[in-house]
Amino acid sequence: MTSSKGPGLEFEQPVLALDAKIEEMRAFAADAGIDLGSELSKLVKKRAQLLHKAQQKLTPWNRVELARRQGRPYAMDHISASFTDFVELHGDRAFGDDPAIISGFAKLGDVPVCLVAHQKGRDTRENIQRNFGMPHPEGYRKALRVMKLAERFRRPIICLVDTPGAFPGIGAEERGQAQAIAENILEMTSLRVPVIVAVLGEGASGGALGIGVGDRLLMFENSWYCVISPEGCAAILWGDRQMAKDVASHMKLTAQDLKSQGLVDRIIPEPDGGAHWDPAEAQAALKKVLMEELEVLSKLSVDELLAERFERYQHVGVHLDAGEAKR
Repeated sequence: MTSSKGPGLEFEQPVLALDAKIEEMRAFAADAGIDLGSELSKLVKKRAQLLHKAQQKLTPWNRVELARRQGRPYAMDHISASFTDFVELHGDRAFGDDPAIISGFAKLGDVPVCLVAHQKGRDTRENIQRNFGMPHPEGYRKALRVMKLAERFRRPIICLVDTPGAFPGIGAEERGQAQAIAENILEMTSLRVPVIVAVLGEGASGGALGIGVGDRLLMFENSWYCVISPEGCAAILWGDRQMAKDVASHMKLTAQDLKSQGLVDRIIPEPDGGAHWDPAEAQAALKKVLMEELEVLSKLSVDELLAERFERYQHVGVHLDAGEAKR
């Protein structure tokens, strides 16, 4: 499987160069009518080895880059591949519709579910339409409206997170961006149905938390989840966004870091090199994990579900009081 169109990241260049050589050899063999199967097999094997080697050497910053990589499956790609009968609902019933968040109902296998997700664009036109995946307050209010509807009809909720953050514009703040996110966080803690959150790519700040509270937190292998982006952190602390590469190594924002801290329940595996090399494999991996987690959560009563969710968030993070800090 070859990568989608795009210049590729720095550490991907050897693989992209080999891809070009493979395609050139295939075209030559077809034109000349000769069998180069043996030579092509060797190159394909070498390509797999290069991808595997690159995967083993990924830095936190590399994973941030992969989370943003062109060709990585977005929410609608996963919904189209893994769910059926999707019906999208629009509007917050107060101001308008926000294309940066999609919401509605679908089936995962035979299970009716509610879907809420961030959605980025594939090109400039679509990115402008979807505001680069950065929701306005009406997007979060739409999400909550649909989640409350799911609670009413006892449908499990699946939230797919992939955003560089909530939109920080003046209009969004005037319409209550902070309040909308805070209300979502509060309401999601008490929803009487299973809630599963999966981070597909970027999970930045309150923009992610606005649909990020649930019974299970899943993250793709090359996704990230943090209070701020590496660039934002570097700009605030050092006044230099160019230090983002170094800062990322200290922010503990990768799936592996968060799993080791007990904040993430499961890491969803990706193809070597990233989900963009084989989107179908990544989509199948997400579907498998979602179905497994839904099966477990569906066996819990409402009281058990809420008790476990409350217990979960009671123990997020570690703090010391003044006396303990001195000792």
